[in-house]
Amino acid sequence: MTEPVIGRFRFMDAQRVNLDGFAVEDPSLGLVAFDAPTDPMPCLVIRDGVVEEMDGKERAEFDLIDQFIADHGLDLSAADEAMALDELDFARMIVDLGVSRAELIRLAAGMTPAKLARCLSHLRPAELTLALTKCRARRTPSNQAHVTNRSDDPLLLAADAATAAAFGFREIETTVPVLGDAPSNAIAVSVGAAVGSPGILVQCSVEEALELQMGMRGLVSYAETVSLYGTEQIFIDGDDTPWSKAFLTSAYASRGIKMRVTSGGGAEALMGSAEGKSMFYLEARCVALARAIGAQGVQNGGIDSASVAGAVPSGVRSLMAENLMVMLRNLESCTGNDALMSESDVRRTSRTHPIFIGGTDFICSGFGSIQRYDNMFGPSQWNAEDIDDYLAMQRDWGVDGGLRTASEPEVARLRERAVAAVRAVYDALGLADFDDAWAAQAIDAAGSKDVPAADLMTPLGASRIIMDAGITMLDVVAALDEAGFEAEAERLLDMLRVRVAGDYLQTAAIYTEDMRVLSLVTDPNDYAGPGTGYAPSAARQQQIDGIRQARSVDDLRHEQQAFVRDDLIVVGPAQASTDPRDVVIGVSPATGLAIGRTLCGLTTVEAIEELLAGLEEEGCVGRIVRINDTIDLGLIGLTAARMAGSGIGIGLQAKGTALIHRRDLTPLANLELYSVAPTLTRAAYRQLGINAGRHAKGSTPEPQRNPYSDEAIEARYHTTVVSLVAIERQCCRPRSEPEQLLLHGRPA
Repeated sequence: MTEPVIGRFRFMDAQRVNLDGFAVEDPSLGLVAFDAPTDPMPCLVIRDGVVEEMDGKERAEFDLIDQFIADHGLDLSAADEAMALDELDFARMIVDLGVSRAELIRLAAGMTPAKLARCLSHLRPAELTLALTKCRARRTPSNQAHVTNRSDDPLLLAADAATAAAFGFREIETTVPVLGDAPSNAIAVSVGAAVGSPGILVQCSVEEALELQMGMRGLVSYAETVSLYGTEQIFIDGDDTPWSKAFLTSAYASRGIKMRVTSGGGAEALMGSAEGKSMFYLEARCVALARAIGAQGVQNGGIDSASVAGAVPSGVRSLMAENLMVMLRNLESCTGNDALMSESDVRRTSRTHPIFIGGTDFICSGFGSIQRYDNMFGPSQWNAEDIDDYLAMQRDWGVDGGLRTASEPEVARLRERAVAAVRAVYDALGLADFDDAWAAQAIDAAGSKDVPAADLMTPLGASRIIMDAGITMLDVVAALDEAGFEAEAERLLDMLRVRVAGDYLQTAAIYTEDMRVLSLVTDPNDYAGPGTGYAPSAARQQQIDGIRQARSVDDLRHEQQAFVRDDLIVVGPAQASTDPRDVVIGVSPATGLAIGRTLCGLTTVEAIEELLAGLEEEGCVGRIVRINDTIDLGLIGLTAARMAGSGIGIGLQAKGTALIHRRDLTPLANLELYSVAPTLTRAAYRQLGINAGRHAKGSTPEPQRNPYSDEAIEARYHTTVVSLVAIERQCCRPRSEPEQLLLHGRPA
């Protein structure tokens, strides 16, 4: 691209959205979201209970994926009815509140991949949001965290896992930058999660055989990185088939390990084998295959290829439609929002927000609860940098996105206990010793860069011992119990007990903190329109609303009292003056009584001192008068001007807004106004005093403007202003006369 000629476009090119890649549609490469020219037309021919033709292919032409879906992935009892439905009619049924989720599931089970894909391609974004609300498996939404770090530091992993649990994540996924560290990571995260909460499911995402082996030892409790693809060639490239994936699925289930598969639109294009088909059609094949192999859920919505889908027109809509397709196949939906789709905060929010509003089984299949640089999956769509934003979004919409605010004292306590627990386990099992400096750094750390004491060889050595000695979660439980961590030992033992019971193999299963299983079976989605379906309980809504930044009027009043001093002393009723040098500084009712600090951070006394100093520079005498009967700045300034011998008054509200008034003007008119109080400085107040003095003398002032800032002043300060105004109004005394004040007990 050539350098833009004009500054407006040079400026636009510098914005973060232009770090993203945007592709022209090219169906031959699979760079098309919906309806590629070579996508097959839906069809299904059944003879004697056998699928003989499906989506444009006769049985002799079926590839491995076609054959497995045809033989195991369709409900032939519903097929004739489902395939005969008009595509648009079925799309309308999805958003028709009179049609139940159960009926949609029944019909979708009889649809071929091409049929279901074409039906869902008709849904617009708002309709997709409603469809997610209606069609997800579990009534109660939840969320999943990534907990990783660059060092595979066991102490930091444990502290961060406990922190993730404190913020409300019900699944925690870890991985490794060094494959050999996996067993150590699995134990560290499992122990940390148990410190944070009962019932947390933990995964260590690594090569499938090692992942299964750790699961069989009880070191992890679920898996989700069993990948499916929509073309035969990619299965062959990976030495896999649908049958091998089905066998692996059964292996997990037979050991009581929850398992979902991973797929996502754009993967086939990224891997160079899209066969000229649309991303959405290929994903329809993956989802049908997931149902056929017996997986209880799917992690999809682009995942690692989300940026590929996001690069083409309507690609983000197709990612959301993928998630709906999983729900209609009656599977748990873990709706992507993990791999970073865009470097633009606006685009990544727009990708997640409709899903967040609709609600899913897991809003994120990996919210990076650690910082971006520590996320060994690569930066997530949402990371530790965004937790406060996400919590505020929940509060803004009154939506349960699966998270809650965690208090600093509680997180500090949990991090300290998690580090102590892991030290105890590693010591008891002979895995490693950690010195106090390392432990202290891990407790305090915001990320691995804050733990220079970490030894990178420790997790590798610990992992070798874990594998060679055959250490299982029962050994970890015993070590915790012996070291005095009875609660954590019991929580980890509970996770082994529920594995034997098998309840969390139910579709969309999670555990609550009181170890109740919530799933398609025990907590089925019953949304059927307004007044139905999931809504947060009163206690949960209070959690959602109670973000740590929220401040009440009482909170602000308490904070302000720390800045209220005995500097302003009432000496009696204020009188009018005839001295031509007299300029009155009129202050609002709460100034020096209930409000002691302005919005810019200066105390009210400091602001008054600068006003007085400016007047003094011009040879004028400043007099301080508290106006008790109004909080209106215009009237405060005008009252001050009418009392001043010079006819010039300064109005100052306790929050810092200030103006210069003259006795012959109307209340809403003024000579100068500082309306943006948060941006003011000592120099600004002094200049306002100087200009008031010049007006008093009849000389020419230097016009002042509000200092400029591109900060969102309204968003940051307006709620504080509401509270400060409420405090001012409580101090207002109607029909009360102005009072003369002295600063620091001396005449002014």
